[in-house]
Amino acid sequence: MSQKNDLVEITQEYYDSKNADEFYHTVWGGEDIHVGIYADENTPILDASNHTVKKMTEMAGKINASTDIIDIGSGYGGAARYLAANFGCRVHCLNLSKVENARNEEKNHDQRLDHLIEVVTGNFEAIPLEDDKFDIVWSEDAILHSPNKDKVFEEAYRLAKQGGTFIFTDPMQSDDCPKGVLQPILDRIHLQQLGSVKMYRELAEKVGFTEVEVIEMPEQLVNHYSSVLNRLQEVEDQLLKNGCDKDYIANMKKGLQHWIEGGKEGYLNWGIIQFKK
Repeated sequence: MSQKNDLVEITQEYYDSKNADEFYHTVWGGEDIHVGIYADENTPILDASNHTVKKMTEMAGKINASTDIIDIGSGYGGAARYLAANFGCRVHCLNLSKVENARNEEKNHDQRLDHLIEVVTGNFEAIPLEDDKFDIVWSEDAILHSPNKDKVFEEAYRLAKQGGTFIFTDPMQSDDCPKGVLQPILDRIHLQQLGSVKMYRELAEKVGFTEVEVIEMPEQLVNHYSSVLNRLQEVEDQLLKNGCDKDYIANMKKGLQHWIEGGKEGYLNWGIIQFKK
């Protein structure tokens, strides 16, 4: 089996695990698994996550009941529910984890949005949907997991209608990041490198996208992982009681600290990137 296929299986197995599901659903607010935009250090994680979704919505342009959107790497589907509930648009959620997808479908049903949201289990390097289908291809903090990011961009371009938008966030390395300094982070997510604004601009140009806007907010990466670490420490006993493994929690604390330190050193980046077909 190729390394790329191995990584897809590793990622799927990780997010389907009891440890990961309990951690992300309890600590990250229960709706999303992405970086938030914080007004200050007291902003709750869920509020910050919602702020990211609202900011991306403002940037994406006019959305109404006739708009078709796909969220690739959709996690628990919080962005899809926000979009469907507020605009009546149709949203496909494409996600690798069956456990996350089951939670997504349950939440959609509970909020009476399942008629507008379709959850698809799949890999965003090979999306089982037709060409030129979506007005907006959306993604939050998922592309980093792909070792084949050029294929993700090819798929985003294929799925987007002419004139459609590709808008996403991603934890990235800075364009001038020294070699080797991010190895502890890369080892944890089984990758050789992170993306960067420079890389994504090059990939976008290669497939035919044109740039609309890039908003870099590396400080929000530090804010978010600091908030997640603090929240993890607050609910650690609850996680252990619910079956989360002690070693998993210890490794998560260590991993979060690596992200925080890398961000403070200026080696990491995060922001909202928008291209147009």
